[in-house]
Amino acid sequence: MTKVQVGLIQMKMTEAPAENLREAEARIVEAAGRGANLIVLPELFLTPYFCQKEDPALFDLAEPIPGPTTTKLAELAKKLKVVLVVSLFEKRTPGLYHNTAVVIEKDGSILGLYRKMHIPHDPLFYEKYYFTPGDLGFKSFDTSAGKVGVLVCWDQWYPEAARATALTGAQILVYPTAIAWHPSEKAEYGEAQREAWELAQRAHALANGVFVASVNRIGHEGDPKGGLQFWGNSFVSDPYARVLARAGTEKAEVLVVPVDFAKIEDTRRNWPFLRDRRIDAYGNVGKRWAGD
Repeated sequence: MTKVQVGLIQMKMTEAPAENLREAEARIVEAAGRGANLIVLPELFLTPYFCQKEDPALFDLAEPIPGPTTTKLAELAKKLKVVLVVSLFEKRTPGLYHNTAVVIEKDGSILGLYRKMHIPHDPLFYEKYYFTPGDLGFKSFDTSAGKVGVLVCWDQWYPEAARATALTGAQILVYPTAIAWHPSEKAEYGEAQREAWELAQRAHALANGVFVASVNRIGHEGDPKGGLQFWGNSFVSDPYARVLARAGTEKAEVLVVPVDFAKIEDTRRNWPFLRDRRIDAYGNVGKRWAGD
């Protein structure tokens, strides 16, 4: 399929997973009704962003894959004939948990998983406590809506991750996301942080000649006097790094954005970065530090 419609579900999460799932289902139906073929949910959409604290009881939020959520959403994907990218807290076995994105084909089958590779550990983003780093590598999925490369949130900052995924043939990189301001920093740093986040991903689109789609949550979560304010701004970029559509900062929105994968060929013919890569000279990229 050359031309597809990408649906991004920008949501506000409640404390009730069942309510969040119902909201996601309703928004998926809306996106499909507007023509979306590929629909992406935000990172860990079933719950508020629980990684703001380290609490062993919160491991109870995890579920197996396949499991109850993937079963329900697979049925919906089959009914609507759409491809879904669904971000979940995966319980692989007792004591082993991942931040995992599931790719569900339009026939309801699970095409595969991507387990988040880069795991942050910053104030109110204590993900290393909960998530084992991914062990499935960087890859893309050959779906009925194109070849989809899946990465998750903190992966957004790593050009190596985007490049490695693009080199598997991905036509679009999708990033389920939960990124936010610390409210006390927003006035001074907020706009610069949001711009850096978007620019990093648009640069991945440009450097690799692919589309990029990033979907975030909205709303304030956590301590009313602190916590996190999720900044939305879900967007789709074309291979020239042009923003095709962008959601706002505060509202739940469904973006449905037409993309034409034929533009990848045009972009790469004019900016042949893959041709000119010096793969013989990049050995240091695989080292932690090359300055010793």
